[in-house]
Amino acid sequence: MGLEEEIEDLREEIAETPYNKSTEAHIGRLKAKLAEKKEKLENQSSAGGGHGYAVEKHGDATVALVGFPSVGKSTLINALTNADSEVGSYEFTTLDVNPGMLKYRGANIQILDVPGLIEGAAGGRGGGKEVLSVVRTADLVVFMLSVFEIEQYDRLREELYATNIRLDTEPPNINIRKTHKDGLGVTMSDDVSLDEETIKQVLREYGYVNAKVTIPHDLTIDELVDAVMDNREYLPSMVSVNKADLIDKSYLPTVKEELRDRDLDPEDVLFISAEKGLGLDGLKERLWEELGVIRIYMDKPGRGVDYEEPLILFEGDTVGDACTKIGGEFDERFKFARVSGESAKHDDQQVGKGHELADEDVLRIVARK
Repeated sequence: MGLEEEIEDLREEIAETPYNKSTEAHIGRLKAKLAEKKEKLENQSSAGGGHGYAVEKHGDATVALVGFPSVGKSTLINALTNADSEVGSYEFTTLDVNPGMLKYRGANIQILDVPGLIEGAAGGRGGGKEVLSVVRTADLVVFMLSVFEIEQYDRLREELYATNIRLDTEPPNINIRKTHKDGLGVTMSDDVSLDEETIKQVLREYGYVNAKVTIPHDLTIDELVDAVMDNREYLPSMVSVNKADLIDKSYLPTVKEELRDRDLDPEDVLFISAEKGLGLDGLKERLWEELGVIRIYMDKPGRGVDYEEPLILFEGDTVGDACTKIGGEFDERFKFARVSGESAKHDDQQVGKGHELADEDVLRIVARK
């Protein structure tokens, strides 16, 4: 029996097994085995070669436009950036990944117009695996839906999930420390609902015989498998609905209801028209917010503060991250820094590398000679 048949058999057994406390450990073992075989199949497929979509990352952040064919991604990227992505009214116009650069508030945001996904992309249909491998490298996923096909969102998320992309969630906080004896020891908080034997079954499937495991929060079997596999990509996402100019007012309530059915707040979804250029200013602003980009104005010795070309970092970044981004010998020669702005207690506050910066801070780095 080949790997694909084994995977299908496991899926069927999981689907047919009723979930309860008595079957929990068995299902956990099956899901762990399924994830392992899917990874093995993926590795075999990758080793087989074929056309790839290696795109070098440029700029300060990268956004991947994800959508089905003919949803308007090429039109949007041409409207937002300096890209020249072929546009057509027929499906599969874009056959290669086309990067474009959006210049906004001093930042260079790379936007990838990837070939339109189709159902079954994670299994290799339509070059889907190559497309999805590019999505994994992005800092933000932007779902682009047609206003007349909101249900595409369900299939798109399923395809991303199937290729180990986890959206809008944090990695499970699990600590696994291998030991030389005493078997598997599990320490977990009171709110963990999984049975201890279920946890051990999953760990055994991945070859853990002796280990100390700490689980401080509740999680599902799938999240436990994700934590053990340690090859998932956790990315933020947002949703834009294209062709909004074609919506009849009487149809708008239907669109909003379809969004709510998918736990999407219509007020958070961006309605745009790539062809007419409607809503694009709001889209740029939203990209900025979702990426968590911040601007740092560098106070350069003898030249003053450079407000024209800020250093672009992310929320939570520190003075040390700024030194790394600047490059050169700043890490080795760093003495201290002076910061003015929202993150500082006062102007020209002296700080070290661990100081967390805020948007539009002014930063001066003092280095040893």
